[in-house]
Amino acid sequence: MPEDDFDRAEQALQAGGAEAALQFLSDKFRNEKNYAALFETRLMRKRRELGLPLLQMGSLDDIPEDKRPGYEKEFIEAARETGNLFLGDGDIPRGYSYLRAIGDLQPVFNAIDRLTTDDSNDAVLEIALHERVHPRKGFELVMASHGICRAITVFGQYPGTQGREDCLHLLITKLHTDLMASLRRTIQEAESTAPAGQSIPELIAGRDWLFEGMSYYVDTSHLVSILGFSLELTNQAMLRMAIELCEYGRKLSPMFHYRGDPPFEDIYADHAIFLKALVGEDVEAGIAHFVKKVEDSDPEEIGTGPAQILIVLLGRLKRYRQAVEISVRYLAGADQAQLACPSVLQLCYLAEDPGQMMAIAKQKQDLLGFTAGLLS
Repeated sequence: MPEDDFDRAEQALQAGGAEAALQFLSDKFRNEKNYAALFETRLMRKRRELGLPLLQMGSLDDIPEDKRPGYEKEFIEAARETGNLFLGDGDIPRGYSYLRAIGDLQPVFNAIDRLTTDDSNDAVLEIALHERVHPRKGFELVMASHGICRAITVFGQYPGTQGREDCLHLLITKLHTDLMASLRRTIQEAESTAPAGQSIPELIAGRDWLFEGMSYYVDTSHLVSILGFSLELTNQAMLRMAIELCEYGRKLSPMFHYRGDPPFEDIYADHAIFLKALVGEDVEAGIAHFVKKVEDSDPEEIGTGPAQILIVLLGRLKRYRQAVEISVRYLAGADQAQLACPSVLQLCYLAEDPGQMMAIAKQKQDLLGFTAGLLS
């Protein structure tokens, strides 16, 4: 800091008192965009006004109770001003640090929402995605700047549920769009005319030549990963996109038909059956398909995954009573807290069957579950 700044601070004090000296600091720090120092200057002014030590001693809890409301109000206003000043200069991480302290994240959301790929960096992506300020935009930026491969990895590590399905929509849409474009381009080159189909099944129908010689049109590892995530989808349009991806996968060379974990050993066919049931197509056949998978499986060899997947499907279809039967039959000895599907008591509650809920809870010596049944 230039030596004459100290002289000016002294001159301001002599000419106009303490308030003039503090105003000199405020003006200087604002002009220099030293917003952190501006924040501290505001708090020093308030501490002086309240008769508190000019330098912060301890935490907010150490401020006398009668003076705390006034100081907290100034702290919030100063943090809001400072955070917005940093955001205005494009420094989202520093702006976030101030606005997070007062729980005012809408300005950070707005700043992230305006970003382009060139503006993003790892610190901003951390705030958008992992701090849950704007997950969808953060994921969109990851995909645009790092590609779908990195986006799949990020999604696989995605913590929590907030914004998760929005990010999955971006993945499904990206892969579907890329596949459509690749198929259209290949067909146009071969047939010298743009194909008229508006969906993947329409484009590949009657064109088995597309898959000769182990040809493929999007990375098959990306396809398999995204189909695995697709079980979480609830949006009908996205479910239908995922089904189209399955139909494409089924046409691929056997070399690309990787064996999946039960009950999705045939990745493309089994996922298609599950997803079609969720959109109301061949529902009974779909349920029967996964029931047979459970009946034919050996839990000691492969675990209870097939039964849990069947229960998830039945739950999504609101077939709660049937889901209870499957749970009682195949998951009786399982640790209910470790399941990836609703527990048997949760299913009884959803099925509006308090009698069975109480009976099962009593058998399990679960007094809390039994009481929940009583209250139901």
